[in-house]
Amino acid sequence: MSERLGPYELLSRLGAGGFGEVHLALDPEGRTVAVKVLHPHVAADGGALARLAREVETMRRVGGPHVAEVLDASLDGSRPYLVTRYVQGRPLSAVPVPVADLRRLAAGLADALLAMHEAGVVHRDLKPANVMMAEGEPVVIDFGIASALDSLSVTASGAVVGTPGYLAPEVLEGKAAGTEADVFAFGATLAYATTGRQPYGQGPASAVAYRVVHHPPDLDGVPEWLAPLLRECLATDPSARPTAAQLCARLGVEPALRVPPPRVQRGGDDLTTREWRPGRRERPRRSVEESRARHREKVRRRWLIGSGLFVSLLAAAARAPLPEVALFLLAAYALGVIGDAGVALFSRSPYRRGRMILDLASVAGCAGLCFGLAAVFSPFTLALFAGTALVVGIVFLLSA
Repeated sequence: MSERLGPYELLSRLGAGGFGEVHLALDPEGRTVAVKVLHPHVAADGGALARLAREVETMRRVGGPHVAEVLDASLDGSRPYLVTRYVQGRPLSAVPVPVADLRRLAAGLADALLAMHEAGVVHRDLKPANVMMAEGEPVVIDFGIASALDSLSVTASGAVVGTPGYLAPEVLEGKAAGTEADVFAFGATLAYATTGRQPYGQGPASAVAYRVVHHPPDLDGVPEWLAPLLRECLATDPSARPTAAQLCARLGVEPALRVPPPRVQRGGDDLTTREWRPGRRERPRRSVEESRARHREKVRRRWLIGSGLFVSLLAAAARAPLPEVALFLLAAYALGVIGDAGVALFSRSPYRRGRMILDLASVAGCAGLCFGLAAVFSPFTLALFAGTALVVGIVFLLSA
């Protein structure tokens, strides 16, 4: 059974970090969002929460295709949380490196830095784990949280503000973290994405921090077009590093249109959460039940088509040596699908007409594909196709 937190329905746990757990959730309109529930030791620090509350409005002004916008926040309850746009993908730290399209990654990260810095937000904890890769595009998450929660009581409770190897030298020396610190982290993140190595090596945090302050980064293997820029980003002197605007200019990035993220409506407050995706028009609102019905119908169609293809392969492979088996497979599939069409006939689902049409078309398509494949390919080849399809299907289910 799903859990509710304020107006949000928590569906599943996506992960956890130093400051909280992230959950996939549905907002009151049935749209997917990411809800970060702060850890109890973080929630117990009133001063840190007060700073975070002051920063939330600034963070909400950050918009663009390469940042996960802050949509809502509730910081005065027993379980304080932040709500951001849900980004479906994997973190840069979990994808194969070197990254194939390095220019696309560099351009997206530069645009994200510009969006944050123009709004007056310093990320403070930019690293591969905080860069989500969504269909090849980088999206920066968790911006502004580290700097807002940088307090002695929070860090003493176990949360580390920043990651060794991506923290700028001035931060390690106890100085304030400005936008220059984000540029340093940008360089270190790109160096990792390019070489697959931490630019200042691995080991104890103290050893990595010492190398950051006193040693040059390891940029062996970085392409010639990128290496000079990364050296400037990783300069020990903050004033020697380029700004986010200069990064965009040197990488040929046209700054994306900044569209303010939507707000969340609670009673009379102007606060309405909507899923916002850059470049897309807002879709009609759906209830939670409508969203679930739509999702179930999408999954059902995929299973119907996938199972039809698999059955047609098996039946075609068995048609010559075992015609009775082929007939049985086709008949079983047809009975199952016709039964599904009968259920749709008496249901009140808005998708019942399309469901019945697809069911009948699947039966005819499965039979036609079976005879067509049997006429073109040998039973052995078809058996190999069926085995391959089975393995691919199992791998897909496990990865999903």
